[in-house]
Amino acid sequence: MKVAHLILTYTSPQLTERLIKAITHEQFDFYIHVDKKFSIKPYLYLQKYPNVYFIKNREDVRWAGYNTIKATFKCIKEIVASGVPYEYINFLSGQDYPIKSAAYMLGFFERNKGKQFIEFQSIDREWVEAQPRITKYHLTNFTFKGRHLIERLVNLLTPKRKMPLDLQPYGRAMFWMMNPERAMYVVNYVESNPQLERFFLFTWGSDEFVFQTILMNSKYKDELVNNDYRYIDWSAGGAHPKVLEVKDLEKLQQSDDLFARKVNAEKSSALLDALDKSF
Repeated sequence: MKVAHLILTYTSPQLTERLIKAITHEQFDFYIHVDKKFSIKPYLYLQKYPNVYFIKNREDVRWAGYNTIKATFKCIKEIVASGVPYEYINFLSGQDYPIKSAAYMLGFFERNKGKQFIEFQSIDREWVEAQPRITKYHLTNFTFKGRHLIERLVNLLTPKRKMPLDLQPYGRAMFWMMNPERAMYVVNYVESNPQLERFFLFTWGSDEFVFQTILMNSKYKDELVNNDYRYIDWSAGGAHPKVLEVKDLEKLQQSDDLFARKVNAEKSSALLDALDKSF
């Protein structure tokens, strides 16, 4: 079984290398998308690994903006165009780190073939606090001066937005593990419906809605498992998860999750050393 690990990153080539080395396996390939705002040169030394590939058609990723979805779609297309018969694409950030071995992960994917792993909640019934993200206009994907004032005026003067095509909105975390066929289903569905692309363009954090919404409104919804198998600590509050440290090791080792998020090269160094020894 072949698995493509897709890594969206811009932070640390060394951390990306460490992630790759931690779960290197003959059945695993790694596709790296480096944010177009940043030079790819510091990452190019990773080409020395035979199972590492760089996404050629890079995107300028903007936090909570639609460009994140554009980047993800480009990556999926390049992975599929490789012609390699991958059973899964595992979507990661450059600040994720494995907490299980490559052999364990491969066994997990083999046991669960045909299932798609992604967190989801109904925006209407469960994740109701996220409703303003989709009912209001957001100019997060744009950088022009005065956009915040325009955003306020537009929302003052226009009615609440509704999801096109009678789709019921779902959302949650942006990272997932699914087969290329279902990932391409989402890409094709969105790109063949311009009104849907436009809707998500003005959504705040559309990367946390697109895959959940399209798949949960499809004939494939029963394949979805409501779990992305990421250990994330939101106890610090705010829009970003806590950076994990060595004091979190025991919790990670007791977890059924496959990856920890998020880590960095400095604050998490001792934790990463301990995890490497535990595989």
